[in-house]
Amino acid sequence: MDGTMEHRCCEKMNTVEMGFFLEQVSSRHPKDYILMVVDGASSHKSKDLVVPANIALIGLPPYSPQLNPQERIWDELREKAFPNRVFSTMAAVREQLKNGLEKLCANAARIKSLTAWPWVKLVLS
Repeated sequence: MDGTMEHRCCEKMNTVEMGFFLEQVSSRHPKDYILMVVDGASSHKSKDLVVPANIALIGLPPYSPQLNPQERIWDELREKAFPNRVFSTMAAVREQLKNGLEKLCANAARIKSLTAWPWVKLVLS
């Protein structure tokens, strides 16, 4: 776990978009075997979801956001990119989200500090 983070902004989240995201991650890291933590969203466990050969999805138990490292990423984005902000359009919100994600992605050490929980390190060892 080196603190590399991938993201994709889309209008809706469904199985097709999740498939696009998995393909994006797979193609950007073709030599890596990726263990991706996912929650119980239907788009993460659909029988129609195509998971690339170099990715394995690790499902979390139901109702366990405290186990999901991604929740720490969202907390960081809310705190750093959206503090006390009011937006006049959804386009402005999307632009702020995109900027916040790009800034966070550029800080691998911060990503690692947020997501390298003991259980994650154990799974990867």
